[in-house]
Amino acid sequence: MAKIRHIALTTDNPRQVAEFYKSAFDLAEIRESENGAVFLSDGYINLAILNCKTEKDAGVGPNGPNYNGIHHIGFQVEDLDQACQKLESVNGTALNSREGLESIPANSPPQHAFPIRYRARASASN
Repeated sequence: MAKIRHIALTTDNPRQVAEFYKSAFDLAEIRESENGAVFLSDGYINLAILNCKTEKDAGVGPNGPNYNGIHHIGFQVEDLDQACQKLESVNGTALNSREGLESIPANSPPQHAFPIRYRARASASN
């Protein structure tokens, strides 16, 4: 079964939004990136509070540039190929796929963006 790994928001002020979620829901701050994005967690699911995307940014998303709100939801799966097949069987689409990557972006039918992340299990010999 797939698991929600993270929810990503975009906003004009990641620090202010992070402080709200920390105060309102006691989320723990994991880190702050050099560009000001803030990453929080409840211990189960992470909340990535990102800067708004512009026309120049990769991964602007279906809501366009300068959007404030939920940007995407990240899922973790056991088998990336199987997850992609299942996604396509319900009219979702992988936006791109590259050999060697552990994550691919995808869209659900109403164009909600989400990455699918694969995490290999350690073998019994490790």
